[in-house]
Amino acid sequence: MNRFAESIVKFKWLIILAVAGLTVFFSYQANNLHINADIISSLPDDDPAARLYKEIGTQFGGNDMGMIVLETDDVFKAEVIQHVKQITDSLKYTNGVSTVTSLTNILDIKSSEWGIEIGKLVDEYDLPVEQSQLDSLKNYVFSKEMYKGAVVSEDGTATAIMFTLLPDEDKQAVAKEIKDKIETLDLPETIYFGGLPMMMNDINDLIVSDIVWLIPIVFFVIAIILLLSFKSFRWVLLPLLTAGLAVIWTMGLMAVTGYELTIISNIIPVVLLAVGSAYTIHVLNSINHNKLADRKQALVQALRHILVPVILAAVTTAIGFVSFVFGAYLTMIKDFGIFTALGTLIALVLSIFFVPALISGLSMYNKKTVIENEEKQTILTHKILLPLVKFLFKHPKYTLIGWGVLLMLCIGGISLIKTSVNMADYFKKDNPTRVAEDVMQKKFGGSLPVFVVFEGDMQSPEVLKMMISTEHFMKEDPNIEITQSVADLIEQMNDAMGEGKKIPDDKAKIEQLWFLLDGQDVMPQLVNDNLSKGIIQSKFASVDSKELEAFTAKMNRFIEENPNEHCKIELTGMPSVYVKLNSSLINSQYNSLLIAIIMVVLIVGLILRSASKGIFAAIPVVATIIVLFGFMGITGIPLDIATVLVASIALGIGIDYSIHVITGFNKHLISHGDAEKAIEETILLSGKAVIINVISVSAGFLVLLFSQIVPLQNFGLLVAVSMFGSGFGALTLLPVILILVNRKRKIIANNQ
Repeated sequence: MNRFAESIVKFKWLIILAVAGLTVFFSYQANNLHINADIISSLPDDDPAARLYKEIGTQFGGNDMGMIVLETDDVFKAEVIQHVKQITDSLKYTNGVSTVTSLTNILDIKSSEWGIEIGKLVDEYDLPVEQSQLDSLKNYVFSKEMYKGAVVSEDGTATAIMFTLLPDEDKQAVAKEIKDKIETLDLPETIYFGGLPMMMNDINDLIVSDIVWLIPIVFFVIAIILLLSFKSFRWVLLPLLTAGLAVIWTMGLMAVTGYELTIISNIIPVVLLAVGSAYTIHVLNSINHNKLADRKQALVQALRHILVPVILAAVTTAIGFVSFVFGAYLTMIKDFGIFTALGTLIALVLSIFFVPALISGLSMYNKKTVIENEEKQTILTHKILLPLVKFLFKHPKYTLIGWGVLLMLCIGGISLIKTSVNMADYFKKDNPTRVAEDVMQKKFGGSLPVFVVFEGDMQSPEVLKMMISTEHFMKEDPNIEITQSVADLIEQMNDAMGEGKKIPDDKAKIEQLWFLLDGQDVMPQLVNDNLSKGIIQSKFASVDSKELEAFTAKMNRFIEENPNEHCKIELTGMPSVYVKLNSSLINSQYNSLLIAIIMVVLIVGLILRSASKGIFAAIPVVATIIVLFGFMGITGIPLDIATVLVASIALGIGIDYSIHVITGFNKHLISHGDAEKAIEETILLSGKAVIINVISVSAGFLVLLFSQIVPLQNFGLLVAVSMFGSGFGALTLLPVILILVNRKRKIIANNQ
């Protein structure tokens, strides 16, 4: 370690130039980084429900369904109908839009004196303007099940224009163009934009807003805390410089390797700014406390002592992030784990190479006398740490009892934790997107698409009858109001022919009716080109996890219990995806946390050459995780795609504090041979860095409370809670364990 430290000082200018060159390169590359807010693209290809959902997008003109709702006092007014047509036409001529369905172009099937008439509900070239025409249209719409609650709300105050996007288009760009076009029309009705494409566009805007707004705040907050802690601008500059360079390098690496920013990786800069500065803080703290008058030798010696704990802290933090790769369902969470781990290791490398090289090369030594007066009073040392040491030695059992009571309360709170996969919950309650989703759920049965896929001869009476049976079963669920399939159209046509609303038994008759449907805009949405596959389209009204699970389980059970030799039936859609995502959140939490705990204990134990010390280091963090989950349950913060990350991050970052306490204890124990004296010096010296670290990291994450994305707000709060818990545990629970263990050893030694 001594030769390693001396080499860093020796090759300081080479290190500085290399860092400068790489920073220029990665800064240039980072400009090419794109944002992808599409959660569907993050679904794994090996999951059947997700794979089928993606296939529907390719085979049936897109699965990305959006909705535009016009709300007014009465939809059936001439000017409102005209505005619906304006929006419909505008969507039709937007590149990337596959289909558009509205009051002014929806298919209508009715009987006439010539037998059957297939056309549009209204003549788009001769829209109704007279009150009698409007009244007639209103009565007709409310008399037909396929319109009421589908394109017009049951109270007649809102109408929906639905559209789908082509699968290979830039969905966010298309959604933005649609929104801009409609807003440019400046229509008098209240307009709501909903559905996944519009949500993705709004999340994209929120991600950009967060990056522009939050990163400068994090810099400022951490800078203030470091300035108050070190009272030196250069000692503020170095941690922020290290963290900032780690962010630039990581973002550049993402761009070079073809990755994109998502709703999760959006927080990588904030995480690295908060975490990346920690390693430099520990390096600087070690340098400041070195009492050699020769500052270069002090730098070498300080670096030698701090290398192991800093490397160990960074590696365990990286393990916490990497654990997501093995347990996560969404690829965006796996990507977050990979690049946050890389960023953490980059911050480590910069802290132990670049920072000492810069200090040595630019003579950035602390000009103050490092051998500070022993009498000098500091609030941190004499008002917090010294009283803490006295209390721990005097009342170790009280500390254990206090932690025990806290853990029991939190274990009770864990049972209250709920999961949340509803994307509408990503937005604040007053956000227009959240309001729009609430309106769509209330007026049009929600915006979560449901698809039942039938593979077989779509002109077969048996297949079409099975589709009708499936639709009837689906509608028994209170969250399914409207279903649509080609079987519905065949039934309506048969009814219009005067033969009853049913599927004909004769395939030849079906083929005759089918001929009349050829060329209609709706057909590519319901059947594929060779008529070997068809789908039932619907929407699920609720976003409650239990109702989603119940519906999905019920549908899968229906499919299993009703085998059909003529066709293969599969269920997919957002409820299925959400159910899988919901279960994966819990599995991901268990898997990533278990992997992280095992790996951290093994690595800490191996490096410190003591299995017991590896376990001791993990105890405060495991206790903190229990407190964290209890806090989530008691406060009602759900487990979602952001908060599922917190426990493993808390373990990876929080164990740093325990590592510094244990390595400090080992060092002072070797020097003094007295365990109690070693613990006292460890808390007084390492305790300062731990407290500064906890405050700076927590403050960095608390900045996420100003995020526009709700899960990220919760994420920031929970990480801050876990940092305080881990730091407090490292300075109270861990020392008490060491006190009691070594006290027993001392008693045994004395008896011998």
